[in-house]
Amino acid sequence: METRSPKKVMTIQKPPANSYERVRAEQLEYIARREKGYRERALKIYPWICGRCAREFDRRNLPELTVHHVDHNHDNNPNDGSNWELLCIYCHDEEHTKFENLVRYGSTKDAEVKPATYNPFADLKARMEAKD
Repeated sequence: METRSPKKVMTIQKPPANSYERVRAEQLEYIARREKGYRERALKIYPWICGRCAREFDRRNLPELTVHHVDHNHDNNPNDGSNWELLCIYCHDEEHTKFENLVRYGSTKDAEVKPATYNPFADLKARMEAKD
């Protein structure tokens, strides 16, 4: 006699009746939380223009406009926006590259660059006359 395994019945759970309301409430809470974030506050305070290259932005290309923390401290978010500047993604990358180079190699403003003193042709005339 052959034994059959019991059929597995898949049950599809219906979403709760209030799922739309729950998702909508979560979305509204997320939007409110995000608007309190420094990006949304900076976009309300400052015009949508890159602070370095003066490129203008609109809603279509707004994701390419970033908020740069002037002191590089992302926890320093004063309400007046004094630690923020809006930069396009290219200028923002350049700003962070400059900062990384400063950290890695130090400042070049403090070091005085002395002129070269070696002159490879100092005694060229004497050497040419010696060959003759």
